[in-house]
Amino acid sequence: MPEQTVPLVDLTDWYTGDRGARRRIAGEVDRALADIGFLLVTGHRLSPGLLDGVRAEARRFFALPAEAKAGYACRVGGRGWIPPGAESNGASEGLETAPDLKESWTFGQDALPDRLAGTGEEGWYAPSVWPAEVPGLQAAGRAFGAAADALADTLLAVFAEALALPPDFFTSRCTQAPWTVNLNWYPPRAALAGVADDQFRIGPHSDFGTLTLLDREPGAGGLQVCTPDGEWVDAPFVPGALTVNTGDLLARWTGDRWRSTMHRVLPPPAAVPTEELLSLVFFHEAEPDVVVETLPTAAAGPTGYEPVTAGGFLRSRLASISVA
Repeated sequence: MPEQTVPLVDLTDWYTGDRGARRRIAGEVDRALADIGFLLVTGHRLSPGLLDGVRAEARRFFALPAEAKAGYACRVGGRGWIPPGAESNGASEGLETAPDLKESWTFGQDALPDRLAGTGEEGWYAPSVWPAEVPGLQAAGRAFGAAADALADTLLAVFAEALALPPDFFTSRCTQAPWTVNLNWYPPRAALAGVADDQFRIGPHSDFGTLTLLDREPGAGGLQVCTPDGEWVDAPFVPGALTVNTGDLLARWTGDRWRSTMHRVLPPPAAVPTEELLSLVFFHEAEPDVVVETLPTAAAGPTGYEPVTAGGFLRSRLASISVA
């Protein structure tokens, strides 16, 4: 896959505040999200030490015996350990794929906005749990979540610039965004009982919310993106770059000016039976009572979507990937 298919954008000059630089960067981001819905970003201020630290702590957790991890088991959308077989992302696209070949540790924002107390939206801010067996995971995980949240706010400001909207158009609707982090571990084929013909590490799907930030490891069984002409291609890997993609809610907001692109993680490769990978995934959302409707401006794309609340929309999408 040519690197220009998923463009590389350097955010360094955005932080200087130079107006011309900000317009240039916003234009690059606009083109990437319109063309493919994905981009790679450098100059993002998440240090290698931060990323390496949370990945090392996560690997300590996933190396625990299954019976130790089971005490933290939760369903999709919860806090804790999502065990193997609990999730099938292809189901969100109506595909009858086998459950995804992964397990996840998940945590998130737990500072409930005062106005949401008693509204039934508290579940988005459920307290995170942390494994006593891996005491370093809490600090490393929270540091990653805070840094990724700050980067998401920066990107939302870039998005507003790209669409000629007020600078706080998105950030004001995401002040206490109920973000979620999934630490996804993809076991090696050698550790699995078998791999079905229709089984992926993560099945084909689009993401559900506003934007996703991904720090990934390269591998033969890695990320693929579906191009506008329907071709599945390997996503490029650039050391030090984070992968960014837009989700379904942002596509609705922009009337499909920006794509919410199908992607998948390939099965564990038979040719490399010992390959295991660990991805750090930050899902950013609008606050759950925010109404998302197609922009009433010239920046909007061709599709007019019915208004939805962010929380209601996300709940329906999460339910679609949960394996009963």
